[in-house]
This record gives sequence, structure tokens and C-alpha cells, in this order.
Amino acid sequence: MTYDAFRHFADSWGLLAMALLFLTLVAWPLRKGAAQRNEDAANMIFKDDEHG
Repeated sequence: MTYDAFRHFADSWGLLAMALLFLTLVAWPLRKGAAQRNEDAANMIFKDDEHG
């Protein structure tokens, strides 16, 4: 394959793959089943708090 073929692939399918990966990673924490894990992660810094 030549440089032009790789360039064409990256401009079309590579861009589509990166966009789908980005959207998946953005949507992953927002899914319905992740609410408890997100809450646990948010409160993890207070786990060893002596005053609470």
C-alpha cells in the first residue's frame, strides 16, 4: 500500500472509528447501570474521613 492509500483509509474509516470510540467513552459513564459506581467514585475521597 502506498502513502495515499493509508491516507485515504485514515481520512475515512479511521476517522469514523475514532469518532465511535470517542462517543462510546463519553457515553460509558452516563449509562443507567453506572450510577452507583459513579457515586462510589465521587465519595471515595471521603472514605477515611475521621469527621464523617
